[in-house]
Amino acid sequence: MITVVVVDDSAFMRKALSSMLEKDPEISVVAVGRDGEEGLELVRKHNPDVVTLDIEMPRMDGLTALRRIMMEMPRPVLMVSSLTTEGAESTLKAPELGAVDFIPKQLSKVSLDIVRIEDELREKVKEISRRKFLRTPRSLRAPRPMGDGGAFTSSSSGATGYGGAGGTGGGAPSGGEGPRPVLTPRAGRPVRDIVAIGVSTGGPPAVQKVLSQLPADFPASILIAQHMPAAFTGPFAKRLDGVCRISVKEAENGERLRPGTAYIAPGGKHLRVDQKISMVEVVVTPEPAEALYKPSANVLIESVAQAMGRRTPGVILTGMGSDGLEGVRVLKQKGGRALAQSDATCVVYGMPKAIVDAGLADEIIDIDDMASAIMAGLYK
Repeated sequence: MITVVVVDDSAFMRKALSSMLEKDPEISVVAVGRDGEEGLELVRKHNPDVVTLDIEMPRMDGLTALRRIMMEMPRPVLMVSSLTTEGAESTLKAPELGAVDFIPKQLSKVSLDIVRIEDELREKVKEISRRKFLRTPRSLRAPRPMGDGGAFTSSSSGATGYGGAGGTGGGAPSGGEGPRPVLTPRAGRPVRDIVAIGVSTGGPPAVQKVLSQLPADFPASILIAQHMPAAFTGPFAKRLDGVCRISVKEAENGERLRPGTAYIAPGGKHLRVDQKISMVEVVVTPEPAEALYKPSANVLIESVAQAMGRRTPGVILTGMGSDGLEGVRVLKQKGGRALAQSDATCVVYGMPKAIVDAGLADEIIDIDDMASAIMAGLYK
């Protein structure tokens, strides 16, 4: 039985989340708390497998409670966030403190998608409960005398302190305690110049770990489909742009792809490309409307494969499910390469596992080494 403590100042949300979770016979909500202080006591008392934490609460807010949990009794934590710009900015601070992912507060609202959303919530809790903490996130440890930046704000970070072996990025063992050096492009023109990345649960710190190692003169464009609500993708791109040497922005329809720039797909829409005679343009579209995820890694990678063929490396990072599998299948048929994040460094080994099991991955890479693998892959 997977045990959960739900902490939220809204009685409605406490009841809604508990009801959704306990529809699964494998999940038991053992306690609910009204604020961070009460939540901490309940975690100490019940030692749950997973905790859900609201961001804004009286007495002690969710980020403060998260920090305390990770210092005293590390375990998987899902943040409950409002779908506002302010809520997004607060929630995106959570990965540096150890949070695995977040739950949009819209889960409490009745909608045509409520069954799918409930299923995703329960599956997320079940998946992350299988991973174990072995050490405190680097951002919560005593500072080193020289050069170790704060988590999710420098290339050394993205630490979640969560995963199969404890560590950084998607929860993996880090290759070392200090920041990794920024990579240097090889001389000569790359044979692959558009990178397509699909990522979901555990994605923000994993994406930052990859992008923060790339140089400002990275000789390719990067397109990213991160499963994330619309209110979050803009702040996510802005946050990354502030800590990476390459430019990072939320993609806009009709803009021209440029090397040294990463384009984040807007939440609720898909990202495609359109090859013109002398340039490649971004296409932001709600179609296909029936896609399970918006943005979809399948839609992105298939579009890039059809337009660019072997000029594209496809990268599948941590996430539940198999989004990206069919896109990578097309990419491989067109001569592209596919990289998958390793099991040991994923928060959830679902999306990468799908392409590995299908025999489509050219390389299986730890998250700490993914930027180097992407760079090398541009010249293969």
